[in-house]
Amino acid sequence: MAELFWSVGIGLILIGVGIKWGLFEWFGKLPGDLRYEGEHFVFFAPITSMLLISLVLSLLLWIFNR
Repeated sequence: MAELFWSVGIGLILIGVGIKWGLFEWFGKLPGDLRYEGEHFVFFAPITSMLLISLVLSLLLWIFNR
């Protein structure tokens, strides 16, 4: 159980460092990500970005569970 907490903690630190260094600027700017800006309304749905993240996480979990 302690290994899980260490892994999650290190993963969150790496994600935070990646955000700080600008490694995730692509998020929300891929083709298929929807963004609509009206006069008093903004709608944002990062569909393609979330599908890509889901695919990568599923692949990583599959590899680690083998």
